[in-house]
Amino acid sequence: MIRARHLAVLSAVLFGVAAGVGGFTFLYAKGGSYLGHDPAACANCHVMKEQFDGWAKSSHRSVAACNDCHAPHSLIPKLAVKAENGFRHSLMFTTGRFHEPIRITPRNRAVTEETCRHCHEEIVDAMVAFDDDAHRPEDAVSCIRCHGAVGH
Repeated sequence: MIRARHLAVLSAVLFGVAAGVGGFTFLYAKGGSYLGHDPAACANCHVMKEQFDGWAKSSHRSVAACNDCHAPHSLIPKLAVKAENGFRHSLMFTTGRFHEPIRITPRNRAVTEETCRHCHEEIVDAMVAFDDDAHRPEDAVSCIRCHGAVGH
């Protein structure tokens, strides 16, 4: 009986400590800002300032925010990408284990490529119709390989 009580107290203390540290970190890192669609949230970290400033000066500013290009358009995949990126970003920035300048991950590169082709579908279709090989979606050609600075 005593062991069960000690285990319950220890569990409650550990839970309290984890919740306290997690809550402080969430507030300190402005975690709530990442739940929305405001592009300024992406500039919370100094590593993203250059990309945010570039976006603010780009033509994409009037038609797309960060999530429009860097998250899938359907709800569940979008939430999954935001959750994964949020965890990874908070871990990397908290531990200081991030590459500077920031680099896009292969998975995020694929998401961004897909959103380019989604929003610019008419252009991609016209290029495929005009050019027999170079711009086919199933080929290894990447929109962001040549147009990587667009939007930033």
